[in-house]
Amino acid sequence: MSAAASSSKTERLLSLYRTMARIRAFESAAEEASKGGVAAFGATLGTQALVRGPLHLSTGQEAVPAGVCANLERTDLITSTHRGHGHTIAKGAGVSPMMCELFGRASGCNGGKGGKGGSMHIADFAIGMLGANGVVAAGIPIAAGAAQAIKIRGGREIVACFLGDGAVNRGPFLEGVNWARIYALPVLLVCEDNRYSATTATAAMTGGEGAAARAHAIGIPARVVDGNDVESVDEAAAALVAEVLVVAHEAVQVAGFGAEVAATVAEALRIPVKRVGAPRIPVGYSKPLEDEARVTADKILAAVFAVRETRRWRPTTTG
Repeated sequence: MSAAASSSKTERLLSLYRTMARIRAFESAAEEASKGGVAAFGATLGTQALVRGPLHLSTGQEAVPAGVCANLERTDLITSTHRGHGHTIAKGAGVSPMMCELFGRASGCNGGKGGKGGSMHIADFAIGMLGANGVVAAGIPIAAGAAQAIKIRGGREIVACFLGDGAVNRGPFLEGVNWARIYALPVLLVCEDNRYSATTATAAMTGGEGAAARAHAIGIPARVVDGNDVESVDEAAAALVAEVLVVAHEAVQVAGFGAEVAATVAEALRIPVKRVGAPRIPVGYSKPLEDEARVTADKILAAVFAVRETRRWRPTTTG
């Protein structure tokens, strides 16, 4: 490998890891800010928690959004699941307006409705994030609809649709994916397969071999990669995004029908919790990356603690 290629690969790895570290730091800060205000983390009445209501973290799944979104343009679109923080950060949203959204502040990232979406409905249209969704599989038909609009107006963008393995047993999965296949829409389906649907093992309620097999059945190529390996996710996403761009847009301009969209299946293995470690660090770069991640995390946590002390961002205010 030439020196230039080696340097380029190093920068790519560093960029991917920075995204992963930023996601992990944000999720850790959000969890800290929610103590006493979120049922899952021991909600109590009368506390001054900064985050109240639902809070769904993506801790341990950082490599998937980092690897996928690194291959998207700012004008491309994404749809998400109820664990949408990581996807939103990886797509380019600012962590400050995102945290404001979790705090219920008007300065939150949900446009003119800032603070009203919170964690489970976080969105940022400015960077193409169409929204997280509390309904399992609901992002799939939204992604198909957005892709249909792109095709109708002759656009060059694609839509990356993040979904969980539990979504493959829901009606919108078949409806949305079949629609994308039939109309050759520019959609990249990203299944974060952690083998659990909430608290139920997915294998116990899923017939057949899962998401990849169902994609093949509809006529969509699928690739299975290790969702803890950001390089593997990055490489798979790059290949599939290129396929979506070539095939879908050739279908729009030349063939008119019969082309295929692409899907990728990633195993994030978030559960059991004890298996979740720090984001994977590329070999040979551990010390500087660890230092950078630690500084990033410390800055975010320091900001949260400062807010907790001053009470400037209390959830009962509206400004």
